[in-house]
Amino acid sequence: MNSSDTQSIAQRLAFPAILFIASATGLVAQAAQVRVTPAKLTMNIGDKIELKTEVLDVGGRPVDQEVFFFTRARGSVSVDKNGMVKALKSGEFSVVVRVAGRRRGGVSAIVPVTVLVPTPASITFRGTPKKIYANTTIPLRAVVLDEKKHVRPDLTPTFASSNRAIAVIDAFGNLTARRTGRCEITAKSAGLTTKITLDIVANPIRELEIEAEETEVRTGDVVRFKPRSKDASGKVTVGVPIHLSFYAKQKDDLGPGASGQIEQDGRFVAETPGIYTIVATCGNVVARRTLKVVKRNVQMRVKVLGHGKVLDVHTSDLWVWEGIDGRDYAVTGTWGANGEAIFWDVTDPEEMTEISRVKVDARTVNDVKVSKDGRICIISREGASNRKNGMILLDVTNPRSPKRLSTFTENLTGGVHNLFIDKGYAYALSAGRRYDVIDIKDPEAPFRVASYEVNTPSHSIHDVWVQDGIAYSSNWRNGLHLVDVGNGIKGGSPTNPVKIASYTYPSGRNHAAFPYKSKSTGKFYVIAGDEAFPFGLSTREKPTYPRGWFHFVDFTDLDNPREVARYQVPEAGTHNLWVEGDILYGAYYNAGIRIVDISGELMGDLYRQGREIAFFIPTHHKGVVPNAAMTWGPQPHKGNIFFTDWNSGLWCVKLVPQRRRRR
Repeated sequence: MNSSDTQSIAQRLAFPAILFIASATGLVAQAAQVRVTPAKLTMNIGDKIELKTEVLDVGGRPVDQEVFFFTRARGSVSVDKNGMVKALKSGEFSVVVRVAGRRRGGVSAIVPVTVLVPTPASITFRGTPKKIYANTTIPLRAVVLDEKKHVRPDLTPTFASSNRAIAVIDAFGNLTARRTGRCEITAKSAGLTTKITLDIVANPIRELEIEAEETEVRTGDVVRFKPRSKDASGKVTVGVPIHLSFYAKQKDDLGPGASGQIEQDGRFVAETPGIYTIVATCGNVVARRTLKVVKRNVQMRVKVLGHGKVLDVHTSDLWVWEGIDGRDYAVTGTWGANGEAIFWDVTDPEEMTEISRVKVDARTVNDVKVSKDGRICIISREGASNRKNGMILLDVTNPRSPKRLSTFTENLTGGVHNLFIDKGYAYALSAGRRYDVIDIKDPEAPFRVASYEVNTPSHSIHDVWVQDGIAYSSNWRNGLHLVDVGNGIKGGSPTNPVKIASYTYPSGRNHAAFPYKSKSTGKFYVIAGDEAFPFGLSTREKPTYPRGWFHFVDFTDLDNPREVARYQVPEAGTHNLWVEGDILYGAYYNAGIRIVDISGELMGDLYRQGREIAFFIPTHHKGVVPNAAMTWGPQPHKGNIFFTDWNSGLWCVKLVPQRRRRR
């Protein structure tokens, strides 16, 4: 019985709300309602309440069907896979309970959640130094706590000094110590008051100087300035705060704009050419150091070599490899279409040729990967007619005639969005919740050996990438996770994944990740890409305008990762990325393919620093969305750059020198 037969039976029985499936015993009624208890929640911050659910058919009879829980305000109210709701911030929110297996237009219920505003109970100072030197400025910080010692972020204390001749406080909470002595600082908010006593001691600094190795650098180069202070006897002082700043005389024709960034640890980077003066101050003592900054001059141009046109359906990811016959091949997926993977001969990029197609039961073949030896291809499935999505394993020793070896669907019915292949194992995302590790050393008999899932409420995952025995997963609001799957740093293996480190950033849009070890500096970065569609996703007729950027997270100290730089193209959004050598290849959706110099230490805004080597925006007048780029994924291969575009198919370009300007 096919789906149209099922639909006609339902219509004749006049039960439009009922869904049926064919089974060995006949027609089985499916979910028409999910009942949740309690139907709404009123909570205090920190409270936990478990939701109970019951799935019913149209006649009110229980149906044994799985449900899952989620919330679109994870930072304010969380929910785990068992329905345990936790209140994190005050406000009005909701938890969605949905019957598994029907993602759009399916059976669901919404539970309103009211998190009450807690009563403020106390104010406490945080981070105030024990000793303050005269003629220095420090920021004051105090927080309002409720009865459970939770911070009330909506309440900001104000400060006052008992003796303005000794210490004065501005409207932003910065305290300037004017002279030695003792004074009382008061913090007030919401009818509460607290006080601390500060001792202002003599400032020993009488002389400042700034050390630096460089006198001329390029935009984007990080320079380290080292201020040194001395007391009246010429002895070097330690522990007295020194403030660093700069001013610049820019030398470009771009007009006024932000010119650089300096950190209080002495790191400085310039975005535009010019003469920069670094200033160190401590009270009335000042030192200066001048630096010349010249244009980075890394720009090249892009030459289009070839275009494998796919103009009738959306194109998803790609993989390029050298076949066992020595020729070069590529495979691309399709999105929201009829479940096809397309194979190409790209030996001559100027004459890319489609050589075969594999059609599977799916709407989307989102991801495609090929083993290092060029023999096995795995493709993901989403939207299978029987909901058994999973992945397909193919023999591609002859890409002109791929052979299906096996299908793996166990516990992957929710759809495999992304996957990876490494050393005889496949890493497959399962229903956007975890990744499963599947042994494919015998590709005709794959089996699961392990899983990795983030252990937080309302968690989700988008991508996994494996390199040197470490799996890098992108987990949206839960950020980057580094997992030992054979590296050995934590004793992990593919059968025993062990977490190494993680990092989250405020936007919660972590969609993709790629590791990068800088040979020149020894620093280890993970580059995290955002994905966001604040204006919606347009599949036909009109362009889409995504947002987001690449975050550079320094994982050199695995216990203390920190975000140090970004690459952000204005009014555009990122998708996938690749790093080869010191070059980042970024698919930047509506801004096309972006090629970026990431050599040396990284700090600040790489786009504004002139690190972009080149870009190319692919469009086609007969594309799925005409004349609109939506660049999906890049891969450098043998000196060329291959990438897919959602609207127009497979492309290949090459970096070439800039043309010389005629005088």
